[in-house]
Parts: sequence; C-alpha cells; structure tokens
Amino acid sequence: MIVAMGVALTACSGNNTDKNVNAGNGSNTSQNGSNAGSNSGGETDPGDDANKGKEEGEDAGAGSAEADSAKGIVDAILNKVEQPAQMPLEGDMVKDQYHLDPSILQDYAIMTPLMNVKTNEVAVLKVKDAKDVAAVEEAVKKRAADVQKQFETYLPDQYENAKNFQVVKKGNYVLFVISESADAIVSEFDALVK
Repeated sequence: MIVAMGVALTACSGNNTDKNVNAGNGSNTSQNGSNAGSNSGGETDPGDDANKGKEEGEDAGAGSAEADSAKGIVDAILNKVEQPAQMPLEGDMVKDQYHLDPSILQDYAIMTPLMNVKTNEVAVLKVKDAKDVAAVEEAVKKRAADVQKQFETYLPDQYENAKNFQVVKKGNYVLFVISESADAIVSEFDALVK
C-alpha cells in the first residue's frame, strides 16, 4: 500500500504544473492534499497570483477568519510554507501518537507525514482551559522524542530535522513544528494568532 501511494504521489507530482494550469478546480486539490487549504480550490493558476496575494494579505490581518480555527491556521501556514505531503491526524491517533487526550482541546489540527520517510509535522492545538497548556507542551515534547527515536538509526537527516523541533505558546494555542522551515512556520503562526 505504501509503495502504491508513493508511485501515485510521484506520478501526480510530475504533471502538477500542467494540471493546475489546464484543469482549474479539477482534481488538483487532492494532489496538493491539505496544503491547498483555503486557497480557492487549491488552484495555482499564475493568473490568480493577484487574488492569492489579496487573500494572503487578508489572512494575516488581525481577527482574520483564518485565525478562528486551528485548521484555518494550519492551512494558511501550509499555503505559504511548502512542506512534504502530509495527512491529518485525528481521533484515537491523537491520543496514541501525541500522548494527549483530545477532550482537553477546544480545537486542533495536526498534519503528519504521508509517508514514513519524512519527519515534518505541523500541529496547532487550542486548549479549552489555559491551565492545560503545560500538559499539551509536555505531550508534544514526548511526540518529538518519539519521532527522534524512530528515525535515530533510520534516516540521519530526518533524525536531525526532528531534533530541531519547535514548540510555541500563544494564549490558549500551542504550535508544534518539525520542519527545515520551522522559523518561517513560527513567523506565520505569530502573524495569524493575535
């Protein structure tokens, strides 16, 4: 199944530019995964650069609709900071992989690698009660340790990437990121969450 998904991703990425220009709102949303986010249908037609710039400017504004949900924040970040193919982590998987009971969260969005050859993750977690922020911080640090252990003898470059994770608190939000572009992701998060 993993090999089939890898072949499908490779096949899709090879023709991505042509399909985006010619297919409009067609199937390119699924090729871009959740990274398409709030961008109009995932469309990347060069003619839409002016509209995209306008939308991005609105996203960064105070009180923007993007900052109203964890998914909106993650989508806005991933529209600006490209990451390897990712998939959402939900339900029992959050409890299992993040050592965290989702019931303490008001809202969350977690994107993990689609294939087990990358360590890149982006998680925005909003707690119901500010007293639980410390518990969420501890949970994501455990998650970082798990990822490091998993890649320690597997892929050295990804192990190094996992060691440079970042955790940022802002109000009732916690951002957890493993990425070569962690600083850019943190900057986008800071701009979106007021």
